[in-house]
Amino acid sequence: MPGADVVLPCLDEEQALPWVLERIPPGWRAIVVDNGSTDGSAAVARELGATVVSEPRRGFGAACHAGLTAAEADIVCFCDCDASLDPSLLVPFAEAVREGRSDLVLGRRRPQARGAWPAHARAGNLALSRMLHARTGVRLHDLGPLRAARREGLLGLGLTDRRSGYPLQMVVRAADAGWRIEERDVPYRPRTGKSKVTGTWRGTWHAVRDMRAVLQEPPVTGPAGPAGQAGQAGQEAAR
Repeated sequence: MPGADVVLPCLDEEQALPWVLERIPPGWRAIVVDNGSTDGSAAVARELGATVVSEPRRGFGAACHAGLTAAEADIVCFCDCDASLDPSLLVPFAEAVREGRSDLVLGRRRPQARGAWPAHARAGNLALSRMLHARTGVRLHDLGPLRAARREGLLGLGLTDRRSGYPLQMVVRAADAGWRIEERDVPYRPRTGKSKVTGTWRGTWHAVRDMRAVLQEPPVTGPAGPAGQAGQAGQEAAR
């Protein structure tokens, strides 16, 4: 199938990078966005053939958006760079988008081992999923980082959050634009190294705070659909 670009936000993931990059589908391009690493992550990524983009502004959203703007493929995917998720699982995600069956495909994380997804992180995710449903009518179980959509559509959403709220803002604005949003089960492994966000209660709280702020934003007027047109029919299908 035609290739896609995979955006991999990276902050000190030197140990996880080899496992992640060897699972990039053949013919696809890995874009590792170095978000201020001090452990040699950028050098490892280059040695393994990835395109490396530097984003010195700290923040998960800043890294993701830098990767999105650097992408050139029609289909852009996102995946964490900590070896908790296998980027090879993105192939059917991209196919669904390319074939027009979905506009945004998300991975619903299914933990494969105890400790893969801490209780406080699950609780925060559940609360946000409920708030998302109340705000948009879209019912999802997870707001995970494994996802795929068309590049031009994503850029057209006008995403502004550059912190932990970026993944949620993508879903909220896609729902407002009438995108067909789908989620698929994916295995979730224990990450390599310590999480910068969900590894602590404090990190989880800051993420939830950022995302609550996104949910309080008013709908963007006149949003463009994934093909540059309003997608009311897709919105109804997603609800």
